[in-house]
Amino acid sequence: MNTEILGVIATYGLTLLLAWPLARYIVKVFRGDKVWSDFMSPLERLFYKFSGINPKEEMDWKQHMKALLTINLVWFVYAFFALLFQDKLPLNPDGNPGQSPDLAFNSAISFLVNCNLQHYSGETGVTYFTQLFVLAFLQFVSAATGIAALIVVFKAFKEKTVTKLGNFWEIFLKTITRILLPLCLLIAVILIFNGTPASYAGKTSVVTLQGDTVNVSRGPAAGFIAIKHLGTNGGGWFGANSAHPFENPNYIGYITEMVAQVVIPIAMVFALGMFIQRRKFAYVIFGIMTIGMICLLIPTMQAEMSGNPALAHMGVQQLTGSMEGKEVRFGPAGTAYWSTVTTIISTGSICGFHDSMMPMSGLMELLGMMLNCLYGGCGVGILNYYIYVIIAVFISGLMVGRTPEFMGHKLEAREVKIAALITLLSPFLILAGTAIACYVFVHHPNADWAVKPSSWLNNPGYHGFSEMLYEMTSSNANNGSGFEGLGDGNMFWNISTGFVLILGRYLPIIGPVAIAGIMGAKKHIPESAGTLRTDSLTFGAMTFAVIVILTALSYFPALALGPIAEYFSLYK
Repeated sequence: MNTEILGVIATYGLTLLLAWPLARYIVKVFRGDKVWSDFMSPLERLFYKFSGINPKEEMDWKQHMKALLTINLVWFVYAFFALLFQDKLPLNPDGNPGQSPDLAFNSAISFLVNCNLQHYSGETGVTYFTQLFVLAFLQFVSAATGIAALIVVFKAFKEKTVTKLGNFWEIFLKTITRILLPLCLLIAVILIFNGTPASYAGKTSVVTLQGDTVNVSRGPAAGFIAIKHLGTNGGGWFGANSAHPFENPNYIGYITEMVAQVVIPIAMVFALGMFIQRRKFAYVIFGIMTIGMICLLIPTMQAEMSGNPALAHMGVQQLTGSMEGKEVRFGPAGTAYWSTVTTIISTGSICGFHDSMMPMSGLMELLGMMLNCLYGGCGVGILNYYIYVIIAVFISGLMVGRTPEFMGHKLEAREVKIAALITLLSPFLILAGTAIACYVFVHHPNADWAVKPSSWLNNPGYHGFSEMLYEMTSSNANNGSGFEGLGDGNMFWNISTGFVLILGRYLPIIGPVAIAGIMGAKKHIPESAGTLRTDSLTFGAMTFAVIVILTALSYFPALALGPIAEYFSLYK
């Protein structure tokens, strides 16, 4: 157990060591400084020339959002029809069929919004063509979309008064060519040398130690797995995701994939301080995010390493902790760390099955996604945290009886209304979606659908409710992990979560960018003795309190019906 804990500490420490130089590099890229990756400039110029884009044309925040939403719509249409007719396209050595319209709708949206919910199994639900040229493509562009939106906010913070915030296409393309592609190449090479397949061959037959003949899927998985983690996407090449030995071959693969999914979110926090020259502000944000992560990680590790109390009551020894649904090579501590990180960062990949974890762990996973601001996904984690900062500034201003200010600009009614709406959006989508699912399950269990609602749940009672709550929470947070005891591969879940995915992705991007753009255009107010210090530990604590209180008020009743009730049921 001590070895497992040391492995977790070493993995996180390595992530911090790599995040700092990566942050400095990111700042140089988006400031336009000379960097080693300038050799990509000719390729970028070719792209601009071919597409008729002027990368030096400045945009305001509305033009940025128009470009972002327009190109995302184009990608959705492309992905939907490619998945629908994938059986007619090349690179399909296993003869996998095309997806149904509702599944193609869900899959296209899910990868487009950086969620990768996957209501299918990777081995049979998609082809090599759609894995590489649709899903992997969307994993790159969805990560770049979130980072591009965040850089717009950085630019609004940096200047005293500004309306022109750079060019969306330049920021977007540089994110891919200067950051994502080089790092993915490095990660893929490490995975290949440790056993992850990279060939285009189809399934192969092997004889197991028991003498059974089974077909084993392969494919060019290494590059896909690299961007799935680096871009905080999470969708697996194989159905078992990173619990599959081809996706996560050994402990070196574990460390590589853990670092990959955490390094950019942490680096973007450091980059914020460097870019706007307010490093102390970034340190406070990093500190609050890290405290939040630790508050979720410790109960999860304790629950998994202590084992199941119901089994202990029966006299069953659990010397290695709770091992249900876990890989022996990673153990309960390593799996607990992965499950915590993958739910706070929106990656949603797994190295052990969340549905089999202890109720306390399930509670922490749900809270991580409900908060959705502790490091968070590429770019969007800080955008979500920014909303809480705005609310904390507003409340602080009310407490001292003066007009709230942030970064030298007055915070007025319009910005607070936007922040309030974005804050209320997540509870509405999660709780309303779960309520509708529960209503259909209880009142229409035998509806004449292809998959009857009565067959959705493999687990009754509290855990069954948690499975439905988890699915909606994961969709809203653009996370993609699931309690897989839920039968979600049907029309109800494909369509309902599809709409939650859209609203849970784009409104929380538009809101923070709009607030930053509106405030950036206002007249700058010099700091005075009465100015609220947002880079102080006091304000950091205030922000943390706002996050905790809003989350508790929004979600406690639902959590009490699910994982909390299940937790206490083990001790009755």
